Amino acid sequence: MQMKCTLVALATVAAVLGGIAGTSVPAMAADKFIKVDGSSTVFPITEAVAEEFQKAQKGTKVTVGVSGTGGGFKKFCRGETDISDASRPILKKEMDLCKEAGIKYIELPVAFDALTVVVNPKNDWIKSMTVEELKKMWEPEAQGKIMKWSDVNPKWPNEKLALFGAGADSGTFDYFTDAINGKEKACRGDFTASEDDNVLVQGVSRDKHAIGFFGLAYYVENKDKLKAVPIVNKGATKAVEPSLDTVMAGTYQPLARPIFIYVAEKSLAKPEVKEFIYFYLKHASKLTKEVGYVPLSQAHYNQALKNFNGKKFGTGFGGKNEVGVRVDELLKRKAHL
Repeated sequence: MQMKCTLVALATVAAVLGGIAGTSVPAMAADKFIKVDGSSTVFPITEAVAEEFQKAQKGTKVTVGVSGTGGGFKKFCRGETDISDASRPILKKEMDLCKEAGIKYIELPVAFDALTVVVNPKNDWIKSMTVEELKKMWEPEAQGKIMKWSDVNPKWPNEKLALFGAGADSGTFDYFTDAINGKEKACRGDFTASEDDNVLVQGVSRDKHAIGFFGLAYYVENKDKLKAVPIVNKGATKAVEPSLDTVMAGTYQPLARPIFIYVAEKSLAKPEVKEFIYFYLKHASKLTKEVGYVPLSQAHYNQALKNFNGKKFGTGFGGKNEVGVRVDELLKRKAHL
């Protein structure tokens, strides 16, 4: 009897499996996917937006990678992602790659970042630094020459410098070198580099004689392990700390900058991508503050939404970075592909 029941049960299972394999039983709908990759600086904002969006839109999966701005654009221009996080505008070589692949895009600024110079909390000799001192420390000519703190300023200790900074695939690296050294990617090479800002946080937090730079959110998240350095801009006399207030007031220069997302034209055919962008621009102000960045004004987000709805393809930049760009003026510029 038991054998007979088992055979009946097996037959029933086989029939069900056969039905699923055939066309008579409809398959369950696949989840919707949105692929994002790029900047580690923009990552905390996009990750926060993605988490909230997935709660509101059940069945939609948003993956957010961190391969650096340059690494993100490589994937984006190969058509592998829907959205690219970027802590600097798309460069000419990346524009050319996208053009060759037939990839058009919409450029959307989503927040301000205060690129932050940090030292170890045990550092008791740095109260502030000038742009000139940072340049002396980080310019290409410094390699093999400026090896100790006292080489930068004789009042500082005769101790070896431990330098930590963003990797060459990072938009943060591009912006920092442009703002401080006067040319993108012009930098000494003998420092610990990483596209993962958490690696830099750990490096500086463990060495009394270390100094590094990365986005404001990573400093805010690790205030107990790090000390932010107030910066004296060229021609200025007052040191200014990185903060929401100083960035909004325009006084934290030259290391304040807008950060972006880029949306692929092909992905606009996916309703979930459109919904994600609407959600992003609607909630960016609140979520940006929550993760330690500086939101744009509501007028900026409104204009960005208008550009998105109007399918304003291209970039407002000329294929290179700009220090001190105004977002309201940028959003109204003619776009180029």
